[in-house]
Amino acid sequence: MNDAAAGRPLWVPFALLVGAIVVIDQLTKSWIAEALATGRVLQVLGDYLRLVYTQNNGALFGLFRGQAVLFALLSLGVMALIVVYHARSGRSRYMTLTLGLLLGGAIGNATDRIRLGYVVDFVDGGIGTLRFYTFNVADACITAAILLLILTALRPSLAGHGHDT
Repeated sequence: MNDAAAGRPLWVPFALLVGAIVVIDQLTKSWIAEALATGRVLQVLGDYLRLVYTQNNGALFGLFRGQAVLFALLSLGVMALIVVYHARSGRSRYMTLTLGLLLGGAIGNATDRIRLGYVVDFVDGGIGTLRFYTFNVADACITAAILLLILTALRPSLAGHGHDT
């Protein structure tokens, strides 16, 4: 590990990214709950992409329904691990972005689970009756972070150690 990688983590950009994701996630969920809770559907790209209000009291892709409290507690543990991992990531902008996306998404969904007992999902895509799982801003950030982590596993140099000063 070189000097750049061993430097102090980029806490300010990390915190700003996490905060922005949580605020955007919660604002969009609040807007959707107010605008579409009556069962209204807002078509964005016809039937291919639409906004619908749904309550997910499960986990990833709606699995393990009714376990919101358990997943809220698990989320708290995962959030702590993300912060610890960021503290060890050095000055990597790539890892700051990746872990910031992951933590922001985790906090956004955990906030719903703790506050509401379910997660508000609203982005619905598909063709006809063939639909993808409905998701939200937090889910999109978590998915992007997972893809970035997979890329890092395949190509460790992407983490940017030694390229961020």
